[in-house]
Amino acid sequence: MKNCLIVDDSRVIRKVSRHIVESLGFAVDEAADGREALAKCDAAMPDVILLDWNMPVMSGIEFLGRLRERPGGGAPKVVFCTTENDVAHIREAIDAGADEYVMKPFDHDTLQIKLQLVGAA
Repeated sequence: MKNCLIVDDSRVIRKVSRHIVESLGFAVDEAADGREALAKCDAAMPDVILLDWNMPVMSGIEFLGRLRERPGGGAPKVVFCTTENDVAHIREAIDAGADEYVMKPFDHDTLQIKLQLVGAA
């Protein structure tokens, strides 16, 4: 079974995302910010990370940069899930190491397609 880490400061978004990802056959863990997510990655690197952009403590971009520097940090597929939709933000996310990008709010079908595009579903 593949593992997915959902990183978002919104409990509601984490809950909705968890429901979708579990229905696709993933085991799910959650983190409320980038620092907590890095600790979870150090404990057990997930196969896929759904990552929010704007979070307290450590932003999604900062988390992604630190993740990709770590041993094994290049392995997980990372899908940014955010309200930031301009080209500059999308380019910044891809340049930082994101594999795909999805706009909030998203539904089951949209997230499933994005996970398929990165080869995770």
